[in-house]
Amino acid sequence: MLEPSEGKQDWLSSSIMATRGVGRDRTPQTHNLTEEAQGDFHYTIGPYSTPVMTIAPGDRIVVETRDAFDGKIQHEHDSPTEKLVMPFLNPQNGPIMVEGAEKGDVVAVHIEKMVPRGENPRGTCCMIPEFGALTGTTYTAMLNDPLPEKVRKIHLDEHEVRWSDRVTLPYNPHIGTLSLSPEIDSINSLTPDQHGGNMDLPDMGPGSITYLPVRSPGARLFIGDAHACQGDGEVCGVAVEYPTVTTIRVDLIKAWQIEWPRMEKEDFIMTIGSARPLEDATRIAYRELVRWMEADYAFDKWDAYMMLSQCGRVRLGNFVDPKYTVGAAISKKYLQFQ
Repeated sequence: MLEPSEGKQDWLSSSIMATRGVGRDRTPQTHNLTEEAQGDFHYTIGPYSTPVMTIAPGDRIVVETRDAFDGKIQHEHDSPTEKLVMPFLNPQNGPIMVEGAEKGDVVAVHIEKMVPRGENPRGTCCMIPEFGALTGTTYTAMLNDPLPEKVRKIHLDEHEVRWSDRVTLPYNPHIGTLSLSPEIDSINSLTPDQHGGNMDLPDMGPGSITYLPVRSPGARLFIGDAHACQGDGEVCGVAVEYPTVTTIRVDLIKAWQIEWPRMEKEDFIMTIGSARPLEDATRIAYRELVRWMEADYAFDKWDAYMMLSQCGRVRLGNFVDPKYTVGAAISKKYLQFQ
């Protein structure tokens, strides 16, 4: 983890979103995107689906997300291969249109709060044949038999995830999939890329701001795939998947040219790359971080490159999906003028 900045303050008021967002001075309107209002959930992210709502920059949205399995795995004796139909996984809320968003802009998404949904909230973790990091898959073809199917249902609340009688994990919620529409392609919701997508970065939770490049008119924001907790890499392919009520605030930054998603938190900035092999995702993330430091923080390119070799930090999102995700970060304390 990154070192905390000295002299902590209300960092949101000095964030990029707060200082450059066109909706920063507006009193936000709150929109409710319930399951009923959503209607059909989406399994692709692109410019062709019908929008569910239009918001103004600065508005707040309270979203009812489904779990990655669309609620189909109810019991530990359920068989994932019988209950689930690929590629109809990872249902997405949206698309949400952002007024005034056009190609060359950036949409900022501040995740304010994530709470479990349901009277007796439970998360789901499972092993799915030919899915995960330590087994043969359709992309890493092996003659070995697939690993066994297993399902675990986990009770949780806003404080803890009760994995077993022996182990209790901290409730560390984050959004696994956050996206804007690509310009022309429609991409399945399991695949991360320049538009965002299924990045599965544990830092993308309450208190984070994600910056996504706009490539389609109105931006077309999609959100889903909430995790109650997840380790780096999501090694078995599945986090503690659960349905939520997630509150986000969305703003628009005009004429900010970025190629890949970025993130800001109180103590650090991060750039995000997704690719195969894993080292190429890392290269993308670090390259974008060098470019950000040069463009916005007055660093010489080569000085930034060499300095990141000393103080850069890498966060592994997932290395189980069709593309792998890596975040490269630097503490904000190193970005301040001396």
